[in-house]
Amino acid sequence: MNEILEKKKLSDDVYSMTFKAPRIAAERKAGQFLIIQLDTSVGERIPLTIADADPVVGSISIVFQAVGETTHRLAAMDVGQSIANVLGPLGRPTHIEKFGRVLCVGGGIGVAPMHPIARAMKDAGNDVSIIIGARNKSLVIMEEEMRRISDKVLIVTDDGTYGRKALVTEPLKEACESSAPPDLVVAIGPPIMMKFCAETTRPYKVSTVVSLNTIMIDGTGMCGGCRVTVGGKTKFVCVDGPEFDGHQVDFENMMLRLGAYKGQEKEAHHKCHATLGIKEEVK
Repeated sequence: MNEILEKKKLSDDVYSMTFKAPRIAAERKAGQFLIIQLDTSVGERIPLTIADADPVVGSISIVFQAVGETTHRLAAMDVGQSIANVLGPLGRPTHIEKFGRVLCVGGGIGVAPMHPIARAMKDAGNDVSIIIGARNKSLVIMEEEMRRISDKVLIVTDDGTYGRKALVTEPLKEACESSAPPDLVVAIGPPIMMKFCAETTRPYKVSTVVSLNTIMIDGTGMCGGCRVTVGGKTKFVCVDGPEFDGHQVDFENMMLRLGAYKGQEKEAHHKCHATLGIKEEVK
């Protein structure tokens, strides 16, 4: 069992949680992820990227947004309770080397999995700049952590309530057009954001890596639920990824597959809110 050591609320429905997982903490590398299951025999299995790890304490940290049944139940857990099943580290680690100028673009909750990647890139001797994007000021996360490990941090919000009013693609395009363009762009966030980041860098031939978070069950490539099309070939995010060349990913197909269970997800969402006594927003 994996005892919860710390829990923080970072913003609206976004939580940071640290729990015991000594073997994973000792082995994990930047870019890898976990699959967790809250119950021992039944329940949804969900992939979550490792945001940080402490091999001395034997703990790992995750950052997640309470949007579905399992993440709402996870958010309701407290320090001292334990997560039943944690599988990891999974996936191929980020390829780290000295590229030169690395620009990391994190959108929303995607800032969390970007943290260990940006730190590893900095440790490898790269000049690391970070663009953090969010819908509004209340949804900006991990700004201070990113400032500690990077050469430059730019905040953009859709509504202009914090930092610059812009989408992440605007300063990304400016960077590509500058006299010192990035040698590598790493983009993590909602699929539509990663798609447009890749389209922004494509005309400038700037290598762009994206980290995909698809529907996943076993994390070993057996179920096939996480399959995506990359460069016209079928790949499995859990074993071939989660990182791929953003210019080769078929984002339209990926987003179509992500919406396959919207009806079931909505039903589970309502039942979970009723069970936990969470008041739903009227839209």
